Amino acid sequence: MKGFKSVVAVSLLILAAVLVPQTLFIVNQTQQALVIQLGHPLNKVYKAGLHVKLPFIQTVVYFDARILDYDARPAEALTSDLKSIVLDNYARWRIEDPLQFYRTMRTEANAQARLDAVIYSQMRAHIGRHTLTEVVADERTSIMESVTEKASQQMKEFGISIVDVRIKRTDLPAENQRAIFDRMRAERERQATQYRSEGAEEATKIRSTAEKERALILADAGKQAQVLRGEGDAEAARIYAEAFSRSPEFFSFQRGLEALRKSLGENTRMVLTPDSPLLQPIK
Repeated sequence: MKGFKSVVAVSLLILAAVLVPQTLFIVNQTQQALVIQLGHPLNKVYKAGLHVKLPFIQTVVYFDARILDYDARPAEALTSDLKSIVLDNYARWRIEDPLQFYRTMRTEANAQARLDAVIYSQMRAHIGRHTLTEVVADERTSIMESVTEKASQQMKEFGISIVDVRIKRTDLPAENQRAIFDRMRAERERQATQYRSEGAEEATKIRSTAEKERALILADAGKQAQVLRGEGDAEAARIYAEAFSRSPEFFSFQRGLEALRKSLGENTRMVLTPDSPLLQPIK
């Protein structure tokens, strides 16, 4: 009898261990859930807490109740002034109606693909109505608000609400960037050539001005030197004349000694007669 009771108790424990996970389920604070019965969802959304379902014939599908992020792939768009730009945008969205979401999207991966198509089409439509300057600076905020509103209206039928759509970065296509860089390089080279030619012209002007001033200074200095030299020669001649007039004999003697000093250098040999004028001072 005791053995039978033990078998029954063990059986009940095993049955409970099997039935309890199949009957009870927990929904976390960050989740919301649907109960699926024979492939069809029940018309009830389960919030956070402990809930009961029928074992084996009912399953539970969980969805995130938080705001989700969607990072789109960079894609090209054309502005109203026919400028091609590459947009890198992201969106924040929430599963507003899990029942409708399950019926239409089933999974978050399908929802991401649908978001990509809807947001990109709205982005292209709105950007096509504005110029590049307006997209980058002036009307960027209003464009994002309008895209968010229109895309959210379209995604409402799938049980999704779009909280926000933003452009992370706006770039030019690679070929446009190369063309712009080439134009910038050509412009810088043109400016450098212009600055070099202007500098060379200015250097030539400065050099010619300096040469002109140098020539004028040298000419003026030469003129003053000639004047001073002439005045010095005149003064020397006057002094010589005055000295000669005062003592002709001494002057003649001085001149004779000077002539000998200049004529008879070191290792100089000279043959003179006794009546040579050069010997007169010595006599």
